[in-house]
Amino acid sequence: MQTSTCQWIQGTGWSLPTTGIITPQLVLYFGATSQLAGDALPVRELVKRFPNAVVCGCSTAGEILGNRVFDESVVAVLVQFKSTRVHAIAEAIVSNADSHDGGRRAAEKLKAPDLRHVLVLSDGLVVNGTALIEGFRAALPPGIVITGGLAGDGANFQKTFVGLGGEVKRDQVVAVGFYGPDLLVNYGSRGGWEGFGPRRRITRSLANTLLELDGQPALQLYKRYLGTRAAGLPATGLLFPLELTKSATEETGLVRTILAVDEAKQSLTFAGDMPEGWYARLMKASGDQLVEGAAHAGLAAVAIDAPAGSTLAILVSCVGRRLVLGQRIEEELDAAIGALPEKTAAIGFYSYGEACPAAGSGLSELHNQTMTITVLGEKM
Repeated sequence: MQTSTCQWIQGTGWSLPTTGIITPQLVLYFGATSQLAGDALPVRELVKRFPNAVVCGCSTAGEILGNRVFDESVVAVLVQFKSTRVHAIAEAIVSNADSHDGGRRAAEKLKAPDLRHVLVLSDGLVVNGTALIEGFRAALPPGIVITGGLAGDGANFQKTFVGLGGEVKRDQVVAVGFYGPDLLVNYGSRGGWEGFGPRRRITRSLANTLLELDGQPALQLYKRYLGTRAAGLPATGLLFPLELTKSATEETGLVRTILAVDEAKQSLTFAGDMPEGWYARLMKASGDQLVEGAAHAGLAAVAIDAPAGSTLAILVSCVGRRLVLGQRIEEELDAAIGALPEKTAAIGFYSYGEACPAAGSGLSELHNQTMTITVLGEKM
């Protein structure tokens, strides 16, 4: 497997390679919302330059290229496989309630005896990420891992885009299937957040919308905790996600990030399900904790037996981590990439949600506030 990375900057265009040119079967891009809206010129240029490749990507809350983070740009990686085949599909998600069925429909279009892995890039606002991944799992054969993430829109939470070929749209999911016996894939996902304060029971919810905690209006209670920061919701909610556990005694659970608030209903909408009867509590993290979590994600993904310099790491990290880390943001990239095989090409984006199996689990699910890494390669 060979890779080559490049970047598009307004007024400059693509920095496409001029030497060591490869013939990619896959071109994967991540870009700012402003660059993917309208005619999506950077994407159209990629499609024109590589007409025989699968060209796909999504909008971001920051573009990752190597160990650096960019804004208002588009980054891309060209991937030439030795024998692995790739096939991608796009599926509309017409509403939040369509998330599960949309995931199932997309998965059905990818199924084949030699399917080895699925990379999912989804709308980041309309979709219920939990239901989407469950829909994929319901249709795919056992053992097929799903990784990827939900598209971002900076800290704006207004619109996200996902594209396949020249079609860059809102409210859709793009899934890439990787096929063949030579594909090597590994993954890791870690957070670094810690819970604090009392656990409160979810007494009323609807899918990924939280209505009541301990019988109290969810938004009212959450604002009480945030204090003066409440005026900046939903963006300030990224600094204080919620931890979900099935019981009041579990030490760790799933993390959920706020996507929207509804003042009239006094509700909070999250990237994934908020099941009634579960327990929720606030979380916080220091920069050191998040950097350490990124390093552990890299260590979890490192075991891949591919030739040196022929692996690709796709990094999907949550926008909330970026807000907490601030000027230290590239420290988490250094930590994650530093744990990977030498000369691994790295690309990715800051997201509204991450898809990956949890540590110690083979079942893919929707995470928030994690650094999630997918490493791809091929057998020698």
